[in-house]
Amino acid sequence: MANRTDPSAKSIRGTNPQNLIEKIVRTKIYNNTYWKEQCFGLTAETLVDKAMELDHVGGTFGGNRKPTPFICLVMKMLQIQPEKEIVIEFIKNDDYKYVRVLGAFYLRITGSDTDVYQYLEPLYNDYRKLRSKLADGRFALTHVDEVIDELLTKDYSCDIAMPRIKKRWTLESLGSLEPRKSALEEDFEEEEEKEENDQLNGLDDEAHEKDYYRGRSPERERDRDRRRDRDRYRDRDYDRDYDRDRDYDRERGRGRERDRNRDRDRDRYRLRDEKDYGRDRDRDREWDGRERERRDRDRGRRRSHSRSRSRSREHKDREGGDHRKRHARSISPRRRDGPDDGTREEPRKKKEKKEKKADGTDHPDPEIAEANRLRASLGLKPLNV
Repeated sequence: MANRTDPSAKSIRGTNPQNLIEKIVRTKIYNNTYWKEQCFGLTAETLVDKAMELDHVGGTFGGNRKPTPFICLVMKMLQIQPEKEIVIEFIKNDDYKYVRVLGAFYLRITGSDTDVYQYLEPLYNDYRKLRSKLADGRFALTHVDEVIDELLTKDYSCDIAMPRIKKRWTLESLGSLEPRKSALEEDFEEEEEKEENDQLNGLDDEAHEKDYYRGRSPERERDRDRRRDRDRYRDRDYDRDYDRDRDYDRERGRGRERDRNRDRDRDRYRLRDEKDYGRDRDRDREWDGRERERRDRDRGRRRSHSRSRSRSREHKDREGGDHRKRHARSISPRRRDGPDDGTREEPRKKKEKKEKKADGTDHPDPEIAEANRLRASLGLKPLNV
């Protein structure tokens, strides 16, 4: 199968070399036209020709994330797994910059930590321009040293996750890697030597001038005195300005402290006024609540009193109406018709006769009648003879 790894290839980092690229990107590469047409049947020797035809670097681009030819060739190198010497020749190729970047990218994925630092760090001195294809399909300008720095410092490059490597200082402490030497170190040493020589030459010239102008003229003496006086006045003015600035700073600091104290006192008084205002407001609210409760209580009391009075009045009216009804009901028809005075006086006379008969004062015997009157006055029963 065209997508299978070479049977003679060794596993890298404990897995199939093609698995170092994520499955989604790997699937897109397998379905790409460049992979099917240009990468089919490539070997380590013919791969160089395709690498020389590259004109940009990049991962995937566009809406459907198409892979670039650069990433397709990286995938082909993982599939056929060329020898380490071929990859190193790719990196050391000065004529074709894209071939160099392709070899550096492959070594960063598959190489050991020591090999990565040993072969990629010298590429920091390559400042040639490269075209990089962005995710939106546009091209951007970059350089070889920027791509190498991205490979050594970033976790992702060209949409591929970079395997983790140890820090350089860790490898140096273990003794597996020598300290890094900058390519500009020799230039720096030459510049330092040149500066030291210039300083020594300057000192010699000054000593020679001192010896030559040991006999000074009066005009030079006057100029020197004038410069000395000017410097003295300048120092005096500087000291005066310094004292003035110091006094100004001190006064400004005092003013700031005074303003700060005034603001603090104002805040304290404001807090105190707010507390007093809150206390008075709570007291007024409590007084208003008590007044409202007292008014409600009085209003309820008056309402209950008026309700009881109205109930008693209704009860009296009800009782008076019933009494009048009963009284009106008890009047006889004869009385209702209005009887005459003769009939009213007859019962009264009969009653008086009965009382007289009961007293015994109407006895035919005068003595017995007298005795009965006397007994009646004493409250005794009459004599029945």
